[in-house]
Amino acid sequence: MKGKGILIALLAAALGFVFFAFNPGTTALFPKCPFLMLTGFRCPGCGSQRAVHSLLHLDIAQAFSYNALLVLSLPILLLLGYAELARKKNPLFYRKIHRPVFIWSYFVIVVAWGICRNIFNV
Repeated sequence: MKGKGILIALLAAALGFVFFAFNPGTTALFPKCPFLMLTGFRCPGCGSQRAVHSLLHLDIAQAFSYNALLVLSLPILLLLGYAELARKKNPLFYRKIHRPVFIWSYFVIVVAWGICRNIFNV
C-alpha cells in the first residue's frame, strides 16, 4: 500500500507540474470538452482545466470565473481525501462522510450547476 501511495503522489505532482507549466486555454495538449463540442452546452466540468491552472498560479478570482463549482468544491474534495487517508484509523469518520445523502446531495448540486450555467450564462 505504501508504494501505491508514493506512485499516486508522484502522478499528482507530475499532473500539477503540467497544469502549472501549460495553460489549458492556449495549449493543444489538453482535451476539449466532448459534451460542449457535441451539444454547444457547457457541462458542469467545463472550465475545470483552466480553473486548476489559475488556482496553481494563485489566481482564485480567475479560477472562479472559469468554474465556480470546482473552486467551491475544493474543501469538500480535501475532506473526502482526508477521510480516505484516515479510513483505517478512523472508520467512523469515513462512514459519516460517505453517507448516501451527501453523495446524492452533491449529485443534485452538480446537475443544477450544469443547468444553471447554461440558462444564466454563469
